[in-house]
Amino acid sequence: MNTSLLSIETANTALLFERKASGVGERLYLRHYGVKVADAECALALTVHDRLPSSLGVERPLAYSVFGESGGGLNRFGGLKVTHDDGTVTLDLIVEKIENGDEGAVVIRWRDAAHDFRVIQTFSPRPDADVIETWVELANGEAGAVRISRMSSFSFVFPLMADDWRLLSLTGEWCSEGEVVETPIERGRRIILDSRSGVRDAWLDNPTFMLSVGGPSSETEGRVIGGALCWTGAWEMSFRRSEVDLLELTGGPANVAGDYVLDPGKSIILPVAALTFSDKGKGQVSRNFHRWARRHWMPAGAKERPTLLNNWEGTGMSFDEPLLHEIMDGAKELGVEMFVLDDGWFARGANARDDDLRGLGDWCVNEAKLPHGLAGLAEEAKRRGLKFGFWVEPEMANWKACDLLAAHPEWALQENGRPMRLGRGGSQVVLDFTNPAVRDEIWRQLDAAYGSVKDLAYVKWDANANIDNVGSTYLDAAHQGNLYFDYAMGYYEVLAKQRAKYPGVDIQACSSGGGHMEYGSLRYCDEFWTSDNTDPRDRVKMQWGASMFYPAQAMASHVTVTGRVVPFKYRVDVAFSGRFGFEMQPKHMTPRELEFAKNAVKEYHRIRPVVQQGDLFRLVSPFERDYAALMFVDESKDRAIVCIYGLSRDARKNYPPALMLQGLDPAKRYRIRELNTESWRRAHSPLLGKCTDFTAEMADGLLPTGEALMKVGLPILLGDRDYDSAILELVAANEA
Repeated sequence: MNTSLLSIETANTALLFERKASGVGERLYLRHYGVKVADAECALALTVHDRLPSSLGVERPLAYSVFGESGGGLNRFGGLKVTHDDGTVTLDLIVEKIENGDEGAVVIRWRDAAHDFRVIQTFSPRPDADVIETWVELANGEAGAVRISRMSSFSFVFPLMADDWRLLSLTGEWCSEGEVVETPIERGRRIILDSRSGVRDAWLDNPTFMLSVGGPSSETEGRVIGGALCWTGAWEMSFRRSEVDLLELTGGPANVAGDYVLDPGKSIILPVAALTFSDKGKGQVSRNFHRWARRHWMPAGAKERPTLLNNWEGTGMSFDEPLLHEIMDGAKELGVEMFVLDDGWFARGANARDDDLRGLGDWCVNEAKLPHGLAGLAEEAKRRGLKFGFWVEPEMANWKACDLLAAHPEWALQENGRPMRLGRGGSQVVLDFTNPAVRDEIWRQLDAAYGSVKDLAYVKWDANANIDNVGSTYLDAAHQGNLYFDYAMGYYEVLAKQRAKYPGVDIQACSSGGGHMEYGSLRYCDEFWTSDNTDPRDRVKMQWGASMFYPAQAMASHVTVTGRVVPFKYRVDVAFSGRFGFEMQPKHMTPRELEFAKNAVKEYHRIRPVVQQGDLFRLVSPFERDYAALMFVDESKDRAIVCIYGLSRDARKNYPPALMLQGLDPAKRYRIRELNTESWRRAHSPLLGKCTDFTAEMADGLLPTGEALMKVGLPILLGDRDYDSAILELVAANEA
């Protein structure tokens, strides 16, 4: 056996390293990441070795690159960067030990050749999802503090795999989340993705990426590396292509407030990164991430997510108990499973939460508005057969209208000697979650509110501010640079307490919309609020972009009233491709809309296992055409759901070709039925020849095979008006 080989494998992929002796100790080089070869030693022998000189020295594909590495090349400048207690600003890592960890993990223990500073790198494969999790622990054994300038959860130099690299990422901000951007990485250039809010860090850039290796990739073809940094705080990822076509890939928390000071005898664990590979295009990368999230990462990934009605769009903060009871009546009639009370239920007296300017930080019920409290509302919901949940924003407070900060003004993040910068509404600040006393008090209040509700089912955790005041009264002067990292760890601590004590409560990670669309929060939460923009046309693109990395069950998608005039059916159909719900006042629906919605809820409950647990196949991109199509297929390939969404279209100019389905069993025959139809609209079905007639004809023995649907395609005809849509259900004939 080749003892120089280190192979970390999933069902279909392999990450191969080579161990090589050097002058001061053993090094570890990355030789291959891609399809698994049965003979790993043969694969290693065929990889490109150290024969790529550049003006900076010999390029070496290190497993973990650090600033100042003695080999030169890319490794000399990238990756982890620290200043030792004696002032030395470089690292020279050698392998101290490689050992097996839990559940097939491999642990690599590095040490600096001249200082008592260690890096413990773990690779944990998830074979059934073709994902490898990796993370790093930094341990300071030196006599004094070590200052960390660049924190790297991963810091690879990929070997010469290709001479064409292309980067796909998500960008966007408030109401524009999930925009897909793809660009080539030119030779000698560096692309940086980052987000530095400290709170809403899935905005600007999302902490995920896909790398097409060797040229453009499609949904179904091409080599693609996918990655996700599972982190909520400020972060940065860098993609640098050298002049000899090696690619340096680094990522981790961003020290935007200054160096992180790691005291002697202390260690910190940097966030997990998830890596996956596909030689079958971007679609398989997405399915790998979705499967990994459901099976290994999210706290209850196998649980079906509930349908719900949230009152925010229907009432804002202007409500009382009778109005909420009326909305619950509407929720019951719709047939959803849960009622969620949004902002405006808390704080008392002059600070009662009737607008954005007061009340945050005081998580006690406003009994003037809700005389029977949260418990009374939960009982009213239960009486109607509904589960109950409510909204909180624990990380923020109102600076001048909050009992918490009146008693403890030092508990808000603030800068010594500078005026307080006020956020949302000119009143909102961020609490100092680096301070354990703040975390303990916020948890005490939340726990009291949660505990007052029997059978609490749902919490919407919002966050509507950035870290604008970059200072902590808890951290001393030497450790102010630790603020962003320690804040995020404090956030996780409170979420972990909530999950531990209330394991059955679903948690939505909301942050002014999609600011928490990231896997750091999804370690403790069940879903994210995709965007405050609920316009269905925009949501088609947002949810398409989000699906590149995040599963449908984590994507809250609600039917609302928006400024754009679109058919009610279209709003419902778009929401069907995520976790379905409503955010409106039911009594404002027309009788036809109400009847349609009731039937749609029943249908969604029936198909929910396929949408939320099935494999996603993206068929037609809304970024490339004036319509979109995607489908979900269950594990048995007995059931599938196809979603078709027209956008703004030119009449009679763009007749879509047959829709080439994916993921079906070629040998099975499928019955096809259109869901969410209305009698007045059947004549305008998007299926060629009208869906109902088409299906009836097939019921006489012409049921199409999966092979035909995937190779010949399903004929569709979008209407000659904007925003036509269809939800199709395919059921294997033996399962019908």
